[in-house]
Amino acid sequence: MRPGAIPGREDHDNYRPKTLRGALAQSLLLPEDLSASRRNTLRKWLILGLLFIAIAAAFYMVPRTTLLTLQVVFWFFFAMVIAWRFALLVAALVSRVEDSVDEVPLRDDLPVYSVLVAVRHEANMMAQLGRNLSALDWPADKLDVIILVEADDPGTVEAAHAAAFPAGTRILIVPPGTPMTKPRALNFGLAHAEGDFITIYDAEDRPDPQQLKAALQAFDAGGPGVVCVQAPLVATNGSHGWLPAHWALEYRVQFGIFVRALARLAYPVMLGGTSNHFRRRDLIAIGAWDAWNVTEDADLGIRIARMGGFTAGIDLPTYEAGPRRLNVWLAQRSRWIKGYMQTWLVAMRSPARLLRELGTMRWISVNLTLGGALLSSVLYGPMSVMVFLGLAFDLVPLDAISFGIFGMGWLVGFLTDVSAPGKWTFSRCLAIATRPLYWPLHTLAAVKAVYGLAVRPSFWAKTPHQPDEKERGAPWHSGSSPS
Repeated sequence: MRPGAIPGREDHDNYRPKTLRGALAQSLLLPEDLSASRRNTLRKWLILGLLFIAIAAAFYMVPRTTLLTLQVVFWFFFAMVIAWRFALLVAALVSRVEDSVDEVPLRDDLPVYSVLVAVRHEANMMAQLGRNLSALDWPADKLDVIILVEADDPGTVEAAHAAAFPAGTRILIVPPGTPMTKPRALNFGLAHAEGDFITIYDAEDRPDPQQLKAALQAFDAGGPGVVCVQAPLVATNGSHGWLPAHWALEYRVQFGIFVRALARLAYPVMLGGTSNHFRRRDLIAIGAWDAWNVTEDADLGIRIARMGGFTAGIDLPTYEAGPRRLNVWLAQRSRWIKGYMQTWLVAMRSPARLLRELGTMRWISVNLTLGGALLSSVLYGPMSVMVFLGLAFDLVPLDAISFGIFGMGWLVGFLTDVSAPGKWTFSRCLAIATRPLYWPLHTLAAVKAVYGLAVRPSFWAKTPHQPDEKERGAPWHSGSSPS
């Protein structure tokens, strides 16, 4: 499909506003076969069950051969993921040297820009959010800020009305309904948005005041093929503990290495949960957000690629604080992993169709990026524990191949951590040095995610937030090229 050929774009120009608004508000714009609302069929569950039975039977009859076969399969795919991440690291480093973007002048006549913020139980964040959104450098008469509050949250509604938001800000009550998720609220907001361009922020976000202008310039530089512009997220509280240090480093790696490389290669990008910018018409044409997917950002990034579009990036960041407590970290990380599972299952409902839509390399990219994130979460933890027990106490026999693959994974992770943009601090050095101790937490989150996917697939684990402590994040010096 040619760049910019978004299916159905011309059809949406002919929709009656009432019809389109109703479809958006009720999250009915996305076809069922592209949504996590459709669960696996009985046939697929039977196939999965038969596969497990076959493996169990093989273990019973030929245990050594079965174990060796599974190890070879594991070694192959894990090695592929490690090689893929190293390739992305190289691509990101090359882009820092080679990228030269012609400055695109800012339009004289700026369009209306809609800012959507979905909040729930965030009364304590409204004053700070009002200050941060008021700092955006955009003409007041062309800034359409919409605060979306769930109907069961009168406290946040009251606090939002009392906060000093930009003039003309609308506070909309999201009607009761299911699923009660952020993407469902965003679809309702999109139905009422007036801007030609759309961006989303979270209650705790502090976007760079110039970010909207930089995003508009990136759209103009990239042309109609650029459907989304992603701004980097920077964690501001990396010095506030061991977990925040790892969180801050993960953000640097994700947006400074992986997003940068994938955008430069024109491969599918798993978007961040905030600070992504869209043309309104493109967002509607690709079906808006999947209300049933708890990582609607990752799903949307893959769907953009499936529809023939591309994601670009800008350097101007959005600052936010990472979780400090383990229970908060675990809830948020397990939701992400659960959403990655949903996204991968939706994308791979028809692998042949996905291959036709993406092409070979982008199909491989989806499976090594998204599938690799899932595989790493499940396996890096047990591998770290086994290596530790084997080296420190000689309790677990370590074969050379498994140990070698673990070592390569650690080395690529180390090189990625070291190469990520950002200031060098004690907390960053500590996070790099203790990465293998952090990995088992991912496996714990993955176990929780698998359970959640089975019993409450669309449950949104709410992350509590606290106002900033006035700590400024380090400036962002490197990101994806807008071209």
